[in-house]
Amino acid sequence: MLRGALGLQFLDSMDLPRDKNYVMVLRVGGRRELRLERGDITKHTADAIVNAANSELLPGGGVCGAIHHAGGPSIAEECRRIRAERGRVPAGRAVATAAGSLPAKHVIHAVGPVWRRGKHGEAEILASAYRESTRAADELKLQSIAFPAISTGIFGYPVEEAAQVAIRALIEGLSSAKHLVRASLVLFDKATLDTFAMAAMAQRQPASDKGYEVEIGTMND
Repeated sequence: MLRGALGLQFLDSMDLPRDKNYVMVLRVGGRRELRLERGDITKHTADAIVNAANSELLPGGGVCGAIHHAGGPSIAEECRRIRAERGRVPAGRAVATAAGSLPAKHVIHAVGPVWRRGKHGEAEILASAYRESTRAADELKLQSIAFPAISTGIFGYPVEEAAQVAIRALIEGLSSAKHLVRASLVLFDKATLDTFAMAAMAQRQPASDKGYEVEIGTMND
């Protein structure tokens, strides 16, 4: 077991730990990395966290409701101003607000697709929601961003299919970013974490059959 930065002990094996939570780090290139972990995104200290928003930017249930509750009414007030100025936010797009009482500096409200059996361009819309979020964070000159599993809650997107789309889109977004060096997927339960982690391990670098460098670590005691 190897000791790493950020309080992790990196494991020699690439097997996913069955009996404990873990963090997976996928090295995208240079200093850039994609992290996968289990946690509460409202407590995450990234420069920006992503809200799985609806097109009206209204407080809802699930992740959206939790972010608005933890961040306080100022987030909803800023969302109302954006909606009044720009109208509804289409699926696949994202807008940024301040983060209210959250540890993050900004909330990026990304609208994912409602799952309709995968026959209405859902994969491209979901990928766009991730890409637009990373673009918005990069335009704000932020270095880190944290995502939930967009559209996998009440929007009904199957987790396994969503994981494949999310991992590819985030690798692409990090690769083209000027300021972002870390994107995190902060996932609510271990089953979802395992699904996203397996999707990450299956990715191959462009124009190559070589996988990305991946490390799996547990928190130091």
